[in-house]
Amino acid sequence: MSREGVDHALRELQDERERISASLVELERRPAMRLLEGARLTGETWRHWADAQARLATLWRIFDAYQRVLEEACELRDRSPRPDAATLTELSGLLSGCSVELPDGEVPLEHRTLLGPQERRITLDEAVAMMSDAYEFVAGEVAAADAAWTALLAPLETAEEAWRTTARLAHALDGTRHPELDRVGRELTALGRLVRTDPLSLVRDGRPDTARLDRVRAALTALGDELAGVARMREEYAELVARITAVIEEIERTERRARDAYTTAHAKIHSPNLPEPSAGLGVALRDRLAALERLREAGRWIEMTGRFAELERAAEEALERARGDLRLSAGLMDRRGELRGRLEAYRAKAARLGLVEDERVTELYGEAREVLWTAPCDLRRATAVLAEFQRAIRASESETGTRR
Repeated sequence: MSREGVDHALRELQDERERISASLVELERRPAMRLLEGARLTGETWRHWADAQARLATLWRIFDAYQRVLEEACELRDRSPRPDAATLTELSGLLSGCSVELPDGEVPLEHRTLLGPQERRITLDEAVAMMSDAYEFVAGEVAAADAAWTALLAPLETAEEAWRTTARLAHALDGTRHPELDRVGRELTALGRLVRTDPLSLVRDGRPDTARLDRVRAALTALGDELAGVARMREEYAELVARITAVIEEIERTERRARDAYTTAHAKIHSPNLPEPSAGLGVALRDRLAALERLREAGRWIEMTGRFAELERAAEEALERARGDLRLSAGLMDRRGELRGRLEAYRAKAARLGLVEDERVTELYGEAREVLWTAPCDLRRATAVLAEFQRAIRASESETGTRR
């Protein structure tokens, strides 16, 4: 190389060294790098980081060897303001020849002997290429861990804070342990340990898998909503008891009406085929409400809330059942009243048509009225006679119209 070529190469190499040095320092200062160095890693992340540390150590050893060659060349050039041919030859060998001695660990197997690795030297450019490969590998591992922690740590910490808040609320409400909250807490603890020590084990297809964390957060949200409902119930307990008591009272009133309607239907309707109405629904609900009151006195609000919700559902079902019983019995009486009304309406129509003297019409009216106003009333027979009465009126009406 000429003197100008040597000087140009030295300037380029010194600038390159500064960039390499800056990149290595920046890598060492990255928060994820410090976190990896300080964490007690396990599993997949530990294996990846062990490989990255080995590559990083080799990178620094190659960089040291690279710098020594460059510093030697700079010193030689400084000592020789006007370098002769021998000096230029030596400088050329340092700058473009195989001047960088590889660390032992980087000597390939084919260059080793039974007594150990043979010395192997590479050029400065080859050293930069090897350092670039090592840097990219290490930076990739650091970036992967950083991406995993970035995606997982924030929601994990949010979930942990949510669990603490929920646990405090549960203790304040009941003072006892909440089995589901304890289970979620154990799952969260295990997940937190995994996120902090082995985040790469939660990476799937290059992306952090938050499915387990999402399930924990969903469970905590549900528990939080449940406990918030418990808190509301404690504040509104008197109002809720008054409301459920009113429903129970309505059930008892409906039961009595259903029983009365059932008795009346059996007395006034022939073969009603009615199932006996339910009895004691209100009493059973009052007993359950009293049991809840004992839970309230014991301060077992969480347990009581679940049972209160069951009581509300049971009360709704009981009320609907009592109303159904009432409709069945009352419906028969309503049917008799409907048939009576239709009979009188058809009689009025017969009178308008001048059929009051018609023997068949009069006979059917009398038969229908006797059935409908006799207890017990045979609704089937009454319905059939009424239909025959209606047909007789229509037939007579048609005959009258034909004669006209």
